[in-house]
Amino acid sequence: MKTLIHNATIVNEGRIFVGSVVIEGDKIAKVTENSEYSEASGFSKTIDATGMLLLPGVIDTHVHFRDGGNSENPAGTFYSESRAARAGGVTSVVDMPNTKPQTVGLAELEAKEALAERDSAVNYGFMLGATNDNIDDLLAIEPTRYAAIKLFLGSSTGNMLVNNPEQLDHLFRDAKKLIVAHCEEERVVQANLANAKREFQGTPDETAALHPKIRNNEACFLSTYHAIERARKYGTRFHVAHISTATELSLLSNFDLEKKNVTAEVTPNHLCFDDRDYAELGNKIKCNPAIKTNDDRMALWLALEDGLIDTIATDHAPHPLEAKMKPYFDAPSGIPSIQHSLQMMLEVVFGVESEKWKVENSEELTEKLSTFHFPLSTLISKMCHNPALLFGIRGRGFIRKGYQADLVLVRTGVEETVTRESLLYKCGWSPLEGQTFHTHIEHVWVNGDDSGSGAEPLTFSK
Repeated sequence: MKTLIHNATIVNEGRIFVGSVVIEGDKIAKVTENSEYSEASGFSKTIDATGMLLLPGVIDTHVHFRDGGNSENPAGTFYSESRAARAGGVTSVVDMPNTKPQTVGLAELEAKEALAERDSAVNYGFMLGATNDNIDDLLAIEPTRYAAIKLFLGSSTGNMLVNNPEQLDHLFRDAKKLIVAHCEEERVVQANLANAKREFQGTPDETAALHPKIRNNEACFLSTYHAIERARKYGTRFHVAHISTATELSLLSNFDLEKKNVTAEVTPNHLCFDDRDYAELGNKIKCNPAIKTNDDRMALWLALEDGLIDTIATDHAPHPLEAKMKPYFDAPSGIPSIQHSLQMMLEVVFGVESEKWKVENSEELTEKLSTFHFPLSTLISKMCHNPALLFGIRGRGFIRKGYQADLVLVRTGVEETVTRESLLYKCGWSPLEGQTFHTHIEHVWVNGDDSGSGAEPLTFSK
C-alpha cells in the first residue's frame, strides 16, 4: 500500500515547512519540501493535509498500563490503554514494571511481550524493575531486550522500593543500560505521612492538599541529589523520572542531549496543574511525586525550554474512580492522561492562555516568564526525537526516509471538549473532563497503518 500525505505543515528536526510524505508499506518512502503532487496518481490513498500539522508519532517512555497478565481485574489493560494512547497521537510506549506480576526478570518480560503482541494498538517496549534481590540476574539479561532499568527510590503503587546501599552501588557501577529512577526520599515521606495521619486522618482536613506536604520538595531534592551523586561517581547513564520541583533543577545541566549522562523527564500533569487544583480535583490529581506549587510548575516550563529537562512523558496511571474517591490516605496515586497529553502541550505552544498563566509568580519567575515562548519544534524534540535518542529506540521518532511510518496529523483552530463518553481508558475518567482544547488529532499511522492495527515491538540499542 502506498499513501501520500501532501500540503502538510511538517514539524521535524527543528524545522517547520510545508511538504509531502509518502508512506510505502510500513516505512516513510519520501519526504519532500513543498508539494510536487498537484495531480496525485499511483497512490492507494491520498490525504490533503492543507492547514494541518504532520508530526512524528509521540513516544511516551513512561506509562503504567497496569496489565501484567496476572491480575483478575487490572485498572487498565494493554487493549484499552493503547487505544487511548493512539487516539491521542501516541504511537509508541514504554511500560513500567510495577504490575502483577512485577516485571523483574526475563520470564515476566516475555509474558508481557506476548500480552502486548496480542492486544496493543501502539508499538511497545518495557522497562525491567530493580529490587533489593535481583540486581545480578537483572544485569545478566541482554540489554537490547528492554528499554531501561526502572529504579524506585521512593515507594509508590506496587511497592518496588530499593534501599540497600550495597545493591544500589552494584547497580550504578555495573549497569550497561540507562537507569530511570523515581526519586523521593523514603525516610522523609514516611515521617511526613505519620505526622499527617496523626493530625488529619478522619478529619475534614484529610484532603489531597496534604499530598505535596507529605511528598514535599525536601523528599524530592534529597533523593534526586543522592542518586545523581551516585550516577556521577560511577559514570552511569541516569534519567530522573517525572521531576516535580524547582529545587531539583539546580542538579541538572543544559548540555546537548548526546553530551549528558544525567537527564530528566517531566509530565504534562506537573506542567499543567499546581497545588491550587487540589481544591477542585482532589484525589484525581494525586500522583507520586506530588503536583506542587505554581512557582514549581513555572520553573519546570522554563527548564523545559532551556534544555535542563529533556523529555516529556505522561506517567499515565489509571485507577478505578471509586478507588480515587476514597478518603485521601486510602486513595491510590496515579493519573490517566495519555489520551490528551499531546493536546495539553499544544495548548501552550499555540498560546492559549488560561487563568493559571496570569497569577502572580515570584519576582524572579515573573521576569523570566515575560519572555517565555515554547516553540512547536521544541515540543516535538521533547516528545518524539529525544525519547528515541535517549532510549536507543531504532527507526522511530523522526520523519525520515527509511524510518517507520509512525505519524500524527493534527488539525488546529478547532474546539474539542473532553467528555467522559470520549475517554477510552478502562477506568473511564479523567481530571481533564470539561477541558476544551483547540486542536484535534485527525489521523494516526502506526507503522504505516491507519486502521488501528500495525503495532510492533520496539527495538533498542544498548
